[in-house]
Amino acid sequence: MAGRINDDDVKAVRDAVPIDAVVSEYLQLRNAGGGNLKGLCPFHDEKSPSFQVSPSKGLYHCFGCQAGGDTLDFIMKIDHLSFSEAVERLAGQAGITLRYEEGGYTASTSGRGERIRLVEAHKAAAQFYADQLGGAEAEIGRRFLAERGFDQAAAEHFGVGYSPAGWDHLTRFLRGRGFSDKELIQSGLAQDSRSGKPIDRFRGRLMWPIRDISGEVVGFGARKLREDDNGPKYLNTPETPIYKKSQVLYGIDLAKKEIAKTSRAVVVEGYTDVMACHLAGVTTAIATCGTAFGGEHIKILRRLLMDNATAEVIFTFDGDAAGQKAALRAFEDDQKFAAETSIAITPGGMDPCDLRLAQGDAAVSGLVESRTPLFEFALRHIVSRHNLENPAGRAAALDEAAPVVAGIKNIAIQHESAVQLAGMLGIRDEQFVVKRVAQQARWARDRGQQPGQRGQQQPGRRYEEAAPAPVAAPVGGPALNLRSPAHRTERELLKLALQRPALVSPAFDAYGVDEFTAPPYAQVRQAIQEAGGAAQGTEDYLARVRAAAPNDTVRALVTELAVEAIHAKTVDEVYAGVQLVQVRLRAVDRRVHEIQGTLARLGPQAPPEQLAAVQQELWVLQQYGQRLRNRGAEGL
Repeated sequence: MAGRINDDDVKAVRDAVPIDAVVSEYLQLRNAGGGNLKGLCPFHDEKSPSFQVSPSKGLYHCFGCQAGGDTLDFIMKIDHLSFSEAVERLAGQAGITLRYEEGGYTASTSGRGERIRLVEAHKAAAQFYADQLGGAEAEIGRRFLAERGFDQAAAEHFGVGYSPAGWDHLTRFLRGRGFSDKELIQSGLAQDSRSGKPIDRFRGRLMWPIRDISGEVVGFGARKLREDDNGPKYLNTPETPIYKKSQVLYGIDLAKKEIAKTSRAVVVEGYTDVMACHLAGVTTAIATCGTAFGGEHIKILRRLLMDNATAEVIFTFDGDAAGQKAALRAFEDDQKFAAETSIAITPGGMDPCDLRLAQGDAAVSGLVESRTPLFEFALRHIVSRHNLENPAGRAAALDEAAPVVAGIKNIAIQHESAVQLAGMLGIRDEQFVVKRVAQQARWARDRGQQPGQRGQQQPGRRYEEAAPAPVAAPVGGPALNLRSPAHRTERELLKLALQRPALVSPAFDAYGVDEFTAPPYAQVRQAIQEAGGAAQGTEDYLARVRAAAPNDTVRALVTELAVEAIHAKTVDEVYAGVQLVQVRLRAVDRRVHEIQGTLARLGPQAPPEQLAAVQQELWVLQQYGQRLRNRGAEGL
């Protein structure tokens, strides 16, 4: 079994793969100032970005949920990997050969992490299937693709392959690559047979590799090709340790950069629809994998769109009853987006793949551009269910539709939509509908609900996220009080000592742990001291400080302070000197107060030698304090 990974190799991996490159595989990052980047935290649901990455320090920290650490910590947490699995993954990306302290220069397969092994099995399977697509047996699969307008280049771009019709072609291939039967069953690539031996799960089908947002193959979608195949039209990988259908979006690996760049995502219904859209120039298209579009999918898109004011999610559905039902189901989740949500109904019941075949690439692009706001679609659906030929029907339609319009936070658009609703209902008095909508909005605000909730969240147009995210208590708990001037200054000084150690050295290293009044800050000061002090602020300085922290709480606070912005427009020696002086001056004043209390307790009857010693210390401290007030950092 493989042993412990060599420490030098771990450091090489940390240094070789920039943290911002790793994190940006999972979420969109934007400039946060001070050399930091920010985005929506992938570890908790938030509407305003509180997740920050410091490329220069190789650290991340979320000021909302307090998650933080270095590149390896991020990979471990987001993909549920062990430490060694995270190192092995990043080493593979960087082309670094790892050395193991007990077991030579390569790890035995039994020592590899479960997730790593399952991902490797899927990668090998994807290549196997792709290679099979060129064989004689796969001619039916190539014909299927050609009939839908996809040539060999398109198949290669999306990694489309073919699973042979035999019982165990893939199973035997992967065994030859060193994978065990247990791993093949666990991965979902094979299944148990009546004989007790594993057989291929996918046989005689066209295969689409399903990749996660980082680009790793985690599952497959398989399309039936022959009439004698008694299985479902589409067969997907079952739930496995690496594949959760509610948490993957087909095409997200290809679309993520364009989604982040354009602040737009197009949600289609199938694998061939994603292919057709991308080939037609709509490279933001993605699809769910055998399940309805839901909350986990929304979280993935929100992290890429970052919920900015121009973000948009466009759903494409067939115009039939099933398509309308799917659109309304998507509308129920509308409020979970801060993005604009729209719907594009395909003409004649055609999906984007059929539309491209019939009318060309331009028709697919035109479909997306002809979108309708999802709330407007929902309004028309509500109105269509009522008899508008009589007053009672119009009143009932208004009762149901008004809360939807009231959910529009932009007052100008809300007013315009209320007028539009009046026209839909055939109500001549537009102001009556406008007032009714405004009344619904006030009713909801008074009760702390979104309009239309009535005890539970109802659909409505997008809700603009105006309120800032709540500020979480800093790591360390109630011992920290950021309203305290002393704690604020101590925090600034520690941030300088971690982020810009050269500005506070060598003075900072002479400061005692007791000069920091907040116990968590005192522990960070102690960790810096045990790491060699700020004067030793070399390239691995922060790693040494984090390693010296006595527990995970203090380690998280070190990370937080190393990433948090310093509160100064110009961070220079002058600013650093002010923080050094303020912390020292408060420490001096506290000691002066203590000595004055001691003198009061001693009284005039105390031994002259004792009084003289205490008075001398008081005089020295008072002089020192005065020098600091007069001369600032020069007086240190």
